[in-house]
Amino acid sequence: MERARRGSHRARHAFASAPTSTASLVSFPMNIFKSLLGRVWHDPNAAEVVKISEGQLFLVRSGTIRGARECIYNDAMATIRRVPSVDHNFQLVITRVYEEGDQEILEDEEETDEERVFLISEELEFRPAVTEDGPTFMWRDLDGDVDEFYEFIAAGTNEPTRAFFETCMYRAMYERKYRKGADDTQDSDLQEFIIKPTGKKAKASDSPKKKAKKEDSVTEAFENLSVAASASPPVSPKAKKRADTAESVLPALVSEPAALHLWNRDGGFFVKQADVTASIVHNPATGSFTYWLLASGDEGQMLAHRLSSDMNQRWSTRVTSLTWNYISEAGAQSSWCLTFESPEAFENFQQAFTKAQWEGLNQYSWEKAKRDEQNYVMSSNSDDVEMQDVEDDEDEEDAVADELDKDDDESEEEDFVDEEDLPPKLAKGERNSQLTVGYKGDRSYVVRGGSIGVFSHTGDGQVKYHATIKKVATPKGKEFTPKHVMLHDQDSKMILMNPTDPHSLFSMDIERSTIVDEWRVHDDVNVDNIAPDSKYAQTTPQQTLVGTSHNALFRIDPRVSGTKMVDSQYKQYVSKNQFSGVTTTAAGKLAVASSKGDIRLFDAIGKNAKTALPPLGDPITGIDVTADGRWVVATTKTYLLLIDTMIGDGRYTGSLGFDRSFPADAKPIPRRLQLRAEHVAYMDHSVSFTPARFNLGEGQEENAIVTSTGQFVVAWDFKKVKKGLLDKYEIKKYEDFVVQDNFKFGDDKEIIVALQNNVLAVNKKSLKRPTRASIATPLKNLRSSSNIVNSPF
Repeated sequence: MERARRGSHRARHAFASAPTSTASLVSFPMNIFKSLLGRVWHDPNAAEVVKISEGQLFLVRSGTIRGARECIYNDAMATIRRVPSVDHNFQLVITRVYEEGDQEILEDEEETDEERVFLISEELEFRPAVTEDGPTFMWRDLDGDVDEFYEFIAAGTNEPTRAFFETCMYRAMYERKYRKGADDTQDSDLQEFIIKPTGKKAKASDSPKKKAKKEDSVTEAFENLSVAASASPPVSPKAKKRADTAESVLPALVSEPAALHLWNRDGGFFVKQADVTASIVHNPATGSFTYWLLASGDEGQMLAHRLSSDMNQRWSTRVTSLTWNYISEAGAQSSWCLTFESPEAFENFQQAFTKAQWEGLNQYSWEKAKRDEQNYVMSSNSDDVEMQDVEDDEDEEDAVADELDKDDDESEEEDFVDEEDLPPKLAKGERNSQLTVGYKGDRSYVVRGGSIGVFSHTGDGQVKYHATIKKVATPKGKEFTPKHVMLHDQDSKMILMNPTDPHSLFSMDIERSTIVDEWRVHDDVNVDNIAPDSKYAQTTPQQTLVGTSHNALFRIDPRVSGTKMVDSQYKQYVSKNQFSGVTTTAAGKLAVASSKGDIRLFDAIGKNAKTALPPLGDPITGIDVTADGRWVVATTKTYLLLIDTMIGDGRYTGSLGFDRSFPADAKPIPRRLQLRAEHVAYMDHSVSFTPARFNLGEGQEENAIVTSTGQFVVAWDFKKVKKGLLDKYEIKKYEDFVVQDNFKFGDDKEIIVALQNNVLAVNKKSLKRPTRASIATPLKNLRSSSNIVNSPF
């Protein structure tokens, strides 16, 4: 404590009366500091070279949502200290300054609470700056994740002290790199360690009055702009004038000539509307990162759509086109397409669109993202799926129509459910909310309110109601509705999460249909997500499992006394990472996703992630991995993100991202699996995917991915996806909304489907290629009586 309050103030006192300025290192040439350097740099008794006695230390995650910074030490000092007995090596030491009554200390298992120590080298990527908060110093945390930086804000420090501290940092880097003293160095010798800023110089802004007037006109133009919803959109002269005002005032990121098309629902093809100028514009009146897609033709403005993930955009390099969806305020769904005149125009528009949408999702400047993160985001657009026209589809439409007719005849028999197999009715207004498929006992379990329905898998590919576990309650008798359930210990137990008690898990004896034990995991750490210890652990007597809080990853062992968290297997991040899901491979390696959109790959708990993949911007709501760890699928609202974890370049070529880090310039290419915009146009709702899953079975290769949205079960042929055929999915529509679906364990054909009011099985063969008939036309009732859909168990 005393050490943190006192110390050598030699350098600080030397500049105590120096005037404050905004000069940089260049304005303070090193010869000015020579006398001071002679006193402190070569003094064998001066362990501390220079010190800044007041400041704050933050942990910052670059390229993420604005404000993703966590205060480590609210009061701290920064010191450059020589390493004892090791020539030409120095440390940057940030020490916590304690004050009376100061009790809040953030913990990190790999660092002490009193100070953080960093060996000074060019690998730190040291970045000084002067902001409105005062001088700041940033450097990479080499012991942390690849996207983590520390920032020391030295508010109140005068300019000469800042410049001297910065000079000492660069001298320390020089000595470590070249293993010799820095006495004879010139300013030019230190330039190699200075990271040059890449930001562009801002243009002079308009006067406040002029800017306000512009923003008012822009807002009015957007409020009055009518969006085309038919094949021939009428545009009044007044609307045209307002639209032209919006286009002329708003700053455009890109403008390219293109042809605008609208999907004809009845005909099943795109109809050209006009030759237009397509633009991505920024509307400062509605936010710093608000962007719009505009299209204007000879008749004026054709449309103005705000950029968002709900657009469900798809790019085709082969036909240089962009297709997307739009939902009007009245709920009408439409599908649009822009075809560009040249590959150059297409590429320019794609890049501007991607940057603008990324900024809107992350609320963060694209220019501040690292180059490798930018490349990763841009590579997610690599989807060269050709937009088919009506002529190409005619033969296939006839074949599909024949198949659908045949399938409809078969479906009456296949989906028929005997009255005796129906579950009993429960309270009005309740709906099925979760599905978990058994591993050992041919059972599936569906959560509905405070009860759990048990369904058996019959030998003919169907499910049959078996029993109901009523009134789920804690050992103390307090009833609750489970937030999440997971089978455990060869399906003999079920682990339940109680939303009103986030610090505990509850163990249910399946045979007794009763919760028999409460596992208190930790008194201060929430359990937000759980997963089996390994991919097939649920088929074994394995007792431990994996859990996450919003910023920690840990192992849970119900056999230990007291709280069940294993202290030695615990990894906490200081920043708020908003972990949203965790999954494990057959070897027990882990993939962790977050609602920020990033993905981390771990080889073990308690260590730093081997790989940290940056966010595209959309929250991840579910994550799964193949047994061997080669492929990860993450679910967002409007698309699935498929990641190949095999490193394809560099020293560790052939290794997986769970075991080694990807080179910064060779990150994997994320592939988007999404529905075609023209198919979504036939749906009565926007896309909202449930967590996607690979088929699962010991000794079986994953060959399918299944998810759902609204009334539709959707499955991708994984073999085709790996060949680059990303839109080769099949679909099946139900009259009720699908809550969740998953493959039966050990079966890549049978899919268990939980609807809001029913549970059934469907063979993957009954899913069909999406067409207007299979999507828009209601399928026959699951049986002649509608009470199957409306009969809760």
